[in-house]
Amino acid sequence: MRGRFVTCGGLSTRRVLLVSALCLSATYAQDTRTVTEPVIPPSCFVLVAKLSAVDTKTPPVPLPGPRPPAPGPRPLAPGPQFPAPGPFSLAAADEDQLDTNRIQKALDACPKGQAVELKADAAHNAFLSGPLDLRAGVTLRIDAKTILFGSRDPRVYEVSPGSCGVVSPKGGGCRALINGRNVAGAAVMGDGLIDGRGWARLIGKNVSWWDLAEQARAGGSQNCPRLMVLSRCDDFTLYRITMKNSPNFHVSYSGGNGFTVWGVVVDTPGKGARNTDAIDPSGSTNVTVTRCYISTGDDNVAIKAGAHCSHMTIAHNHFYSGHGMSIGSETNGGADSIRVTDLSIDGADNGLRIKSNSNKGGLVQDVVYRDVCIRNTRNPILMDTDYEHFGKGGDKLPMFTGIELHDVRVEGGGTVTLQGFDDQHRLGMTFDNVYLADTTMVADYADLRFGQGPANSRPACQDKFVPMPSW
Repeated sequence: MRGRFVTCGGLSTRRVLLVSALCLSATYAQDTRTVTEPVIPPSCFVLVAKLSAVDTKTPPVPLPGPRPPAPGPRPLAPGPQFPAPGPFSLAAADEDQLDTNRIQKALDACPKGQAVELKADAAHNAFLSGPLDLRAGVTLRIDAKTILFGSRDPRVYEVSPGSCGVVSPKGGGCRALINGRNVAGAAVMGDGLIDGRGWARLIGKNVSWWDLAEQARAGGSQNCPRLMVLSRCDDFTLYRITMKNSPNFHVSYSGGNGFTVWGVVVDTPGKGARNTDAIDPSGSTNVTVTRCYISTGDDNVAIKAGAHCSHMTIAHNHFYSGHGMSIGSETNGGADSIRVTDLSIDGADNGLRIKSNSNKGGLVQDVVYRDVCIRNTRNPILMDTDYEHFGKGGDKLPMFTGIELHDVRVEGGGTVTLQGFDDQHRLGMTFDNVYLADTTMVADYADLRFGQGPANSRPACQDKFVPMPSW
């Protein structure tokens, strides 16, 4: 029945196959671990700041104290907000005063189960670093009122001479600010701030990291450091930390079993900060992202399945600017057993998105979204099997099936795109108690099923949309 046109309650669909109501699965696969709120361990070393942050745009204000408690499943009202000064940086004379060596020496000497603590004093509140390497079982703790700045000098991140801070045919020329490889049980915690200063002019150049990202639109790859790159780091924890202004992705986690992100804030501009994904678990299992506030210039969360991804829980979070709750664009390794629940998305480019194409596609199945509120988002639901308009010519074909939406509300319009790849790789989705206000639906090669919940009812959203906290 391709080509059928249906309208209902302000919702329009075309090229869609409608299937009768069905009994929905009660199975609720997710992170198989029992995840509880992390605890900051005792400190093996306390390093005191020697530098002071400079507010580059607004008059000096007191730095904030600890953040209020992270939201529970349903915050009834926004908590107290922090002052929102302009970008922090360092005085030019301090830009060569790196703390890299003393932080690294402390991490190397710290026993497992303890933390290296970065701490402000009455006169100083900032550390400056190039790449750091985490150690197994050791936590890097950044205290309240304390900022860890990434260096603006591309040379300190170079993989080879001249490889960082340039646009070139290949990427991968920069190390991250914080690196972990095969370090089980490591963590980054605290109520402080990690600031990559992606907006700031690089030392020895007339461009910023974000300028390089914009230049790369014309061709080539920007070679900019990420804030964190974590590879095969089982049982890794991010807790209560704030991250801002990463030159590239904020957190890339790959090949691990056990990744907890709890009470984290990512606060980076939605415009002018290209490729600044917030949290990207890749080729991993047993992942929980919870009680976080995320505003950024690219994906808020992106599950990248170049290798198999499974058993992930994204729960009790608030997203603002960004490209949404994404799976892909790599799906050739397959992704399944993913649960997204109690989520607000407010003012993003995309809402719930699965993206791939025939160059990197694969099977995405058993993905359930439940209790989600979306408003003022251009593409509130986007199932995209031709991401970046690659076409039909590849040999890795995407298939999205077993995708379920329960108790989902969309306000403020937008386009709902439900795109299967072809007649053999159809999109399979279930809608159960889904309300789409003033939206347009475009569907192709789509089998849509409707559950037993009331059609076009209105899941409660009045307590979902809360202000984004600022550091």
